[in-house]
Amino acid sequence: MDLVQVLDLSWCSAGGIENVQNIVHTIITIIQVAIPVLLIIFGMLDLGKAVVASKEDEIKKGQQTFIKRLIAAAIVFLVIFIVKIVVNVLVPNGNDTVNNEDLWSCANKFINGPGANSNKGGQ
Repeated sequence: MDLVQVLDLSWCSAGGIENVQNIVHTIITIIQVAIPVLLIIFGMLDLGKAVVASKEDEIKKGQQTFIKRLIAAAIVFLVIFIVKIVVNVLVPNGNDTVNNEDLWSCANKFINGPGANSNKGGQ
């Protein structure tokens, strides 16, 4: 595959690419949901261990770890959410002068799945 084919972006609407787009969309959704949930669970376990130990220093350390993990979970969720919003805003809204096979429409299909309607700005 040479550079001209990559920049053409006609491959983005090819029939076989929908499977890849579905896989990428599923992976992004899993990352957006599973990682924050796991971070919160691990933070709760750390805090629970500290409370069971009944040592003031370990409880404070457990609280700090739990807060850091909550912040990390929020950042993971929000970064993916913000990227989805930016891509949905940049996808053309049914403008006939804009080719729907541009870079943002292709990115929208990977992020929101191949069923994402680029004429409505995504989900």
